[in-house]
Amino acid sequence: MTSQSEKAARFLDLHRPGSPLLLPNPWDQGSARVLAALGFQALATTSSGFAATLGRLDGSVSRDEALAHAAAVVAATELPVSADLENCFADDAAGVARTVALAAEAGLAGCSLEDFTGDEDAPIYDIGPAVERVAAAAEAAHAGPARLVLTARAENYLHGRQDLADTIARLQAYQAAGADVLYAPGLTSLADIGRVVASLDRPVNVLAVGGAPSVGELAGVGVSRVSVGGAFAYAALGALAEAATELLDRGTYGYLTRSAAGRQAIQRAVLAVDVGPGRLVSWPGGALCPRHPLAPPRRRRFVKDFCFVKF
Repeated sequence: MTSQSEKAARFLDLHRPGSPLLLPNPWDQGSARVLAALGFQALATTSSGFAATLGRLDGSVSRDEALAHAAAVVAATELPVSADLENCFADDAAGVARTVALAAEAGLAGCSLEDFTGDEDAPIYDIGPAVERVAAAAEAAHAGPARLVLTARAENYLHGRQDLADTIARLQAYQAAGADVLYAPGLTSLADIGRVVASLDRPVNVLAVGGAPSVGELAGVGVSRVSVGGAFAYAALGALAEAATELLDRGTYGYLTRSAAGRQAIQRAVLAVDVGPGRLVSWPGGALCPRHPLAPPRRRRFVKDFCFVKF
């Protein structure tokens, strides 16, 4: 089993300018396992995606809920996990530091801190308090043996402040305060993203949104990480809504094709994680693996020391 400190070191090492880490955001343990089985090298929680699983909107999850969820995602796979901790559920630096310390206790490899206040009338912390918050988070993240990877976020573009100069100045200040990765969600101009990267000495994350440059284009300007936020969770909810609407409005079952693909994905993911990498062998109609207690009884057949699981 990989230690927390090894995961944190591995996570930071995966941030390579020009060869971006593709960082998907699972919303529960099952989606984490599917993403791991597909070959992603690290994961990050999503505040909006997790809130949706609770029937809530983004910004309505408590610190305890977010950390318990993060710990569950950590436990789902052996991959490094970073947590979206919003504004660390505190305005003051001491509260921020406490949240990051709890994140370390949850087994995380990293976490993020944003400068959004939660108040749409005054959405962004003034630069002084914002830097103090990042400094406190960095000290807490780097204090223990795991040395969590801290991502500092400048939220201007998500809250109607299309000010690139101020965004760069903030990211530079957060870098100086000890952040390991810098992130300005909402940027879509390749030229602007290139300016951000060129102005910093630390890895830069870009959020994959509509109108954003492709991964190849982002690599060309030196981006180190690309994340998806709540997009995958919303894609799953969209598929659910489409399937349910088909059944309600037309009384047909075209959604079964997609549901079959989903069933196969989670079966492959569970078997691949629990029997170990390289021990799951594809076979017509299913998979062949060592005898596995989680294989559904009605869908498995044993041959000597192997189990055939029908997909």
